[in-house]
Amino acid sequence: MEQCPTAHVLIFPFPAQGHVNSMLKLAELLGLAGIHVTFLNTDFIHERLVRYSNIETRFRCYPGFQFKTVSDGLSADHPRALDKFMELYDSLNSKTKPLLREMLASNQLGSNTRPSLTCIIVDGLISSFTSDIANELQIPIIYFRTISASCFWAFFSLPHIIEAGELPVRGNEDMDHLITTVPSMESFLRYRDLPSFCRGIDLNHINLPIFLTETQRSPQAHALILNTFEDLEGPALSHIRTHCSKVYTIGPLHSLLKFQLEAKKSLSQSQSSNSLFEMDRSCMTWLDAQPLKSVIYVSFGSISTMTKDEHMEFWFGLVNSKKRFLWVLRSDSVVGEPDRNEVPIELVEGTKERGYIVNWTPQEEVLAHHAIGGFLTHSGWNSTLESIVAGVPMICWPYFGDQQLNSRFVSEVWKLGLDMKDVCDRFIVEKMVNDLMGERREEFMKSKTKMARFARKSVSEGGSSYCNLGLLVEDIRLMSIGAD
Repeated sequence: MEQCPTAHVLIFPFPAQGHVNSMLKLAELLGLAGIHVTFLNTDFIHERLVRYSNIETRFRCYPGFQFKTVSDGLSADHPRALDKFMELYDSLNSKTKPLLREMLASNQLGSNTRPSLTCIIVDGLISSFTSDIANELQIPIIYFRTISASCFWAFFSLPHIIEAGELPVRGNEDMDHLITTVPSMESFLRYRDLPSFCRGIDLNHINLPIFLTETQRSPQAHALILNTFEDLEGPALSHIRTHCSKVYTIGPLHSLLKFQLEAKKSLSQSQSSNSLFEMDRSCMTWLDAQPLKSVIYVSFGSISTMTKDEHMEFWFGLVNSKKRFLWVLRSDSVVGEPDRNEVPIELVEGTKERGYIVNWTPQEEVLAHHAIGGFLTHSGWNSTLESIVAGVPMICWPYFGDQQLNSRFVSEVWKLGLDMKDVCDRFIVEKMVNDLMGERREEFMKSKTKMARFARKSVSEGGSSYCNLGLLVEDIRLMSIGAD
C-alpha cells in the first residue's frame, strides 16, 4: 500500500499579486516534494485567480493539495488599491484573524485523507496576527518574505537607523547623503534608497510601524524563507543569520520551480499562470516579428500608478528614443488618463511604427524572448529576479516600499542597469533607453551574464537554492514526526 505523506502545511500569502504569485510557486514546489498543502487566499483574490489563471487544473495533480478561502472583511466593491493599504491591513487584523483562528482551532483543514496541520508558512507582512494564533494553538510557524534579503536587512536595521539619528529625514536633507548604520551597506545606501515610507519627517508614518513590527518578529519564527540566492545577496544574508537561526534561501523561485518541473517529466508542462489579470498573449506574436534584442519592455507591476503628466513623459521618451517598445498599461495604471483625442499625433504614429501596448503580459515569457533587450521596471522583487534570470538589463523607476532599495542594488551593487528614481523626464527616459539598449550595452553585458549564470547554478542539482529547498522539506517532515 502506498504510504501517504504525513506533513501538511498551510500557506497564507498577503492578498496582492506579487505575494500570491511567489507563494503559489513555493506551494507547487512543496507539492512536488509530496507534502500536503492547503493554500489560503482571501475570497477576493481567489475569485480573480480562478477567473484569469489555470490554478485549479494545475494543482489538481498534487495529492493532498487544496485551496481554501477566507474573507478579508472588506466589501466586494472596495478597490483594495495601494492607497487603501491600511484599510486592508486593519481589516485582516480585526476581521480575518478570528475567522482564521476558528478555522485552525476546529481543524477545518484536516480530513480522513489529510493529516492535521504540521506548520504554517505565512507571508511576513501578516505574520503578527497569524503568529498570535499559531502560538496559542501550538502550531509551528515559518515566515516567508517576498522582498529581497537586502531589503529585509534594511527593514530589520531601521531601529538602529532611528537610534543613530539618521531618521527621520529632515525637510531639506540631502537625499544623496549616505546612511551609515546598515552593516554591509555603509558605502552606497542613501536617504533616497530607503523605503518610500521612511521619507517623511514623522516616524509614526502610517506604514513605518507595520514594517518595523512585522520584521522585528522574524527571529521568533521557526524559520525564515527568502526568495533569493546566496551568490546574489551573501552580505545581507550573513547579517540576517546572526538574528534568525534558520534561513532558507530558495530563489529565484520561478527558476527553481521550472527546473524541478522539468526534472519530473511525467507532469504536464503546459503554460501556467498565477495572474490576477487577464493575459494578452498577442504581444508574443508581435515579439516574434521583432529583431534580436531590439525591444525595451516596459512594466511597472500590478499596483503602481502614475499621473497623467508622468504617463506623457514616459510616452514621449519611449517614442523619441526610436527604439521598439512593448508597454504594459493596466486600465488603472494612469490616474487622470487623457482623452485619446488629446494625444499628440507624433506619439500615436511613433507607437504604430515601433510600439505595442497591452493590459497585461506573461512576463516570464516576455523577458525570456529573444527580442527583448532591456526592461524599464518598477523594481518589484519578482520582476527584478525574473530579469536577472533572463539576463536582461534594467532601467529602474521604483514606486514604493522595497523598490527604492532594489533599484539601488541593481545599478550600484550588481551593475545590472540604471537607476532613474525620483525623476520622470522625457529627455532622461530617452537617454537611458538609448544608453541601456545601445551606447552602454557592453557595460552591462558581463554583469548580467555572470549573475544569470549564478542564478541558474543555484537552482540546479547541488546548487544552494536546490539544496536549501531539500533542507526545508526535511525540516517540515521532521516537524510532522514530532507532532505525531
